[in-house]
Amino acid sequence: MEFEITNTRQARPQKVVIYGPEGIGKTTFASQFPDPLFIDTDDRGTSFIDAKRLPYPKDWDELLNEVNFVATKRPAKTLVLDTMDKSELMAKEWLLRKHNWKIMDAAGYGTKYVAWTDEIIRLLNGLNLVTQSGIKVVVVAHAKLVKREQPDEVGRYDRWELKLDRDKNSALLKEWADLLLFADYKTTVVTDSNGHGKAQGGQRVMYTTHKPVWDAKNRLGLDDQLPFNYDAIKGPLEKVMGLTKQPPAEPDNDEVPADILTKMIENQIRLADLQAILYQGKFVAPGTPMSQVPPATWQHINGHWSDAMNFYRTKILGGTTNE
Repeated sequence: MEFEITNTRQARPQKVVIYGPEGIGKTTFASQFPDPLFIDTDDRGTSFIDAKRLPYPKDWDELLNEVNFVATKRPAKTLVLDTMDKSELMAKEWLLRKHNWKIMDAAGYGTKYVAWTDEIIRLLNGLNLVTQSGIKVVVVAHAKLVKREQPDEVGRYDRWELKLDRDKNSALLKEWADLLLFADYKTTVVTDSNGHGKAQGGQRVMYTTHKPVWDAKNRLGLDDQLPFNYDAIKGPLEKVMGLTKQPPAEPDNDEVPADILTKMIENQIRLADLQAILYQGKFVAPGTPMSQVPPATWQHINGHWSDAMNFYRTKILGGTTNE
């Protein structure tokens, strides 16, 4: 059996999550990314900045459809989802209406919570498809203070966390992100001649590495603390995103039907995977652009999606495809 050996270092669009207290400037920060397009689930966060945005999504389905639209049409260089906490709420409200549930609780062995998390996974899979089409993704979220207590010498302390209702959903978002940034006001305490402490400063900063009182991470070798503006991360971020060195082009997805794009998101199938199904399944000749795939072929794959997934798992991933 033969295997292709590739280099682990790849230039690709990054997945960025920025969170912090209300009013610190998270939306303004996101608007400084190259050619941003906003999905504003709060219907107010972008009213004070000059930027492009899609229509306010009326419900969860429309939000996912807008993400699909960006992945398909590629109308910008950066997609900004503002905010994740409101998006999580939209998923909850959609599930309550769909299943006629009165409340979201742990009844039925937690099946409601599982369904809620599954919807968040659908959204993150859709955002993955956006990055695979060559577009950067920035997710904005609010922060909340939570009391934590450790059994060691640390004791009880306040910790900043993502303002999401479900800890599982927060964990998924943090795991999904390449770059997790926490923005806050840096305040120092100065003691006067009478021994009284006085807070000074209030500079807006962002933290890029994990501390006991907040979560943050980066893979760019950033300083632990930076000024809260895009210029502070522009150079390292653009380099890894491939703005200075373009990554290999992804297959063109402009002509992929919306129904198939939705199934791709649900099954975490990349555009390159779909291309492999088309070529190795002998639906079209190798090298055929997606724009030239016959409509009848798309209809066949859409109608036999489970067979296509079985072929992908057993033949393509299994490496047993016969030429």
